Amino acid sequence: MPMRTLAITLLLAVFASRPAAGAEPAATPDKAPARTYRNPLLPDREIADPFVLRVDRKYYLYPTSDSRGYEVFASDDLVHWELKARAFKDPRGGDWAPEVFHNKRGDGKFYLYYTDNMPEKHGLLDKQIGVAVSDSPLGPFEDKAVLASRSIDADLFQDEDGSLYLYVELAGGFKIIVQPMADPLTKKGEPKIVIRPTEEWEKRSGEVTEGPFMLKHKGTYYLTYSGTGADSPNYGIGYATFKSPTGPFVKYTGNPIAHRGGNILGPGHHCIVTGPDEKLWLVYHQKWNAERNFHRFLAIDPIWFDADGVLHTRISRGTDEPAP
Repeated sequence: MPMRTLAITLLLAVFASRPAAGAEPAATPDKAPARTYRNPLLPDREIADPFVLRVDRKYYLYPTSDSRGYEVFASDDLVHWELKARAFKDPRGGDWAPEVFHNKRGDGKFYLYYTDNMPEKHGLLDKQIGVAVSDSPLGPFEDKAVLASRSIDADLFQDEDGSLYLYVELAGGFKIIVQPMADPLTKKGEPKIVIRPTEEWEKRSGEVTEGPFMLKHKGTYYLTYSGTGADSPNYGIGYATFKSPTGPFVKYTGNPIAHRGGNILGPGHHCIVTGPDEKLWLVYHQKWNAERNFHRFLAIDPIWFDADGVLHTRISRGTDEPAP
């Protein structure tokens, strides 16, 4: 074959092997489909006040469920959950809003902060906060002490220097206080009120600030919390900041960052955890309907800080979203 003919033939072969401009790329059948999730999670369950603990890239979920103690679910991805055990059995009953602290810098044990009924319970909010201990995130947890009477919704935060602070809600007046702790079982010093209902959204369906969860970002303390009545579709999430874990905290003027809208009803009582994608995720509940009741379901959605340190989230229900 003459050299000129050979060169033209090779050139045509090269162009034929390229896709035309604007043409769809060739399919890659071995590529895995994008992973998604859709709220509600665990749709066959009534679940509220979820707390998720990450241990060695495994996730453990402790929610309010049947009020006879706490169940624990496990997941590898924050989306698919399996019921593993009854982590805590409580003869007093009335169990709400658990949280578990892994004492990695200390004895390595797991500390469950529970809300349950006071022994002489007469009213709905005759509740107390106590602590139980286990060697495993699956329990069983052994009851150790009552830490606060007429209180609910405990959150134990450990600062970078190892200091411990217990944030709880006073059932009378729905204020959030901070109690310094000597260790996971022992109070130190006096408590201090740090958040109370002052804003319109916190008073819309009852004057309430509750469900505290502390987060630290670039030297600033973000005390996130829920506002107004938890039985209301107007329930939402806001936050306040300061350079100290004991305040005085300044509420973000753009609160609530999670609120009612469209088919989203009563998003609140949350925790924030690092997902398998190493990004922050909001784990919280939504209401099934717009009536005043406590019918709620488990949900997750992304939450993030912008360049100015403002906290944002994007709440979803019934749509496929990119998974963690």
